[in-house]
Order: sequence, then structure tokens, then C-alpha cells
Amino acid sequence: MEKKPLPTESAVAKPTTHSRLKQLRDKLLLQEDLNFLLTNRLPRVFLTRMMGRFSQIRHPFVARCSIATWRLFTDLDLTEAKPQHYASLHDCFTRELRPGARPVNPDPAVMVSPCDGIIGACGAVEGTRIFQAKGFPYLLADLFGSEAAAEPFRDGCYVTLRLTSTMYHRFHAPADALVEHVTYISGDTWNVNPIALKRVERLFCRNERAVVHLRRDDGRPFALVAVAAILVAAIRLHFLNVLLHLRWPGPNEIPCSTRVTRGQELGWFEHGSTIIMFAPKGFGLCKSLQSGDRIRMGEKLMEIPRS
Repeated sequence: MEKKPLPTESAVAKPTTHSRLKQLRDKLLLQEDLNFLLTNRLPRVFLTRMMGRFSQIRHPFVARCSIATWRLFTDLDLTEAKPQHYASLHDCFTRELRPGARPVNPDPAVMVSPCDGIIGACGAVEGTRIFQAKGFPYLLADLFGSEAAAEPFRDGCYVTLRLTSTMYHRFHAPADALVEHVTYISGDTWNVNPIALKRVERLFCRNERAVVHLRRDDGRPFALVAVAAILVAAIRLHFLNVLLHLRWPGPNEIPCSTRVTRGQELGWFEHGSTIIMFAPKGFGLCKSLQSGDRIRMGEKLMEIPRS
């Protein structure tokens, strides 16, 4: 039998620099202790403020180099973005999408996802207790800032949506509703990745956050809690026309009266973090969804009980 010649060195595919960096990144992510050390044992607030200033530098060369470096270590995909050129890293973080990139489910029997994200802890609220990870409970009053604010969601439903750094960072209204109140609570900037959630108790209650209270047209309330994290301690809410950030002492109680429609943009994170959505008793997560699933803004998220 004729032997096939061995492939020459030039015929053997060599890993690219990009693939090597991604392999290194994956190894680091598997090493939980090192990952936790790198993201949570550094001066979080200082780094977050410095990142905020750096990302605002409006210079084409700085922007191009920053975005190129970001792409080396992540799977950043800008094909759906409306702008294709960015004056700053911040502009890329908070990019808009092309019209039609996120169709909104019109089914009146559901509320839609307010953002792109990965579903984390979710399910029924146990009284006023929920979980950030298995074995790590926290109280709604600690998250919302008061027992009175938490009470409408006793025995209700919740879902945690984690935004990674490369995702679309804007969030939208899950239903036609009236924005009634915002509570802004300044705080820390712990990383909110799964590793930290399994190690830091009451993490969401420690971090900077904005609690947005809304009321559906049928009179039933729901809430979105936008939780900031390391490198992302700033939240823009359009209906307040203000940027909420770490230099605000808190809590700040901000009354509102703004009507929004399903899918309407409410604001954005400066980088990527977490949205926790709450609904009262009777609501439930759509049956096809479970923890670990990826979801896009506008896709069905919660089932609405009949009046």
C-alpha cells in the first residue's frame, strides 16, 4: 500500500495570535481563584472611575486601538450596530443597533425582556427573599432600599439578566407602562459574574443600583433594578435626563410620571452589568426559559396572569 507523505510544516495550521489569546482567556476563566482575585481584589471604585474617564477620550486613534484590544480578548460583534465608526470607547459601549435588529414580541399575554442578557437566578420570590446564586439569598428590602418598596413583590416573580461586556448595553420597557419612581442607591462596584455571585453574599445589595418602579396599564406594578459593576458605575435614564453615578450620595428618591411603550428605550449602562426584573404574585417566567439561556431584548420573558 502506498504511504501518504507526511504534511509539511507549512501545511499544518498554526494557531493565530488571536486564538492563542482566546485560549489563554478561557484558561483564566476556568481558574476561579485567579479570576476572583483579578476582578474583585483590586481598587474597584478607583478603577471604575479611571475607566469612565478613559472611555470618554474622543480621539480616533485612541478609540481604534481600544476597540481593537477589546476584540482581541472577547467575541465583540459590531455587525448589528447602527454606527460603524466610533469617536470614543464609550460610544462603542453604548452603541445603538440598526432599526429592526431587535423586533419586539407583540403578544399581549407576555412582558418582553428589557435587554440582551444571560438568564441567571430566577423564579418565585419566597415571601420577600430571593437568590443571587444557590445558597446565597438576599431580601428585597435590602435591594430596593425599603420594606415598603419591596412589599408589592412579595411572593411574586423575578429574573436576573446578566449583560456581558460585549453585549448591547441599552435597556427598554418590557410593557406599556407609567414610570412612577426611581430610587438611586450609590454603592460598591463588585464584579457581578457567576464566580463573584457564588462568593460574595448580598452582592446586588452592595453595588450601585437604580430601582425603576413602573405600573402597567392594567394597574399592576413591576420593577427593573439596574445594578452597576466594576468598570460600569454609571447609569443613564432618558426620562430623567440625568447620568446616575458613584459621586451621588444615596439613596436618592426621584418621583416620576412618564409614560413608556413596550420596547421603548429607557437608558443604558456605560459598560455591561445586570438587570433584575420583578413582577407581583401570579406572574411567571415563560415556560421555555431557564437559567443559563441567552435572551434578546424584545423576546418574551414573563407570562401575564389573566385579570
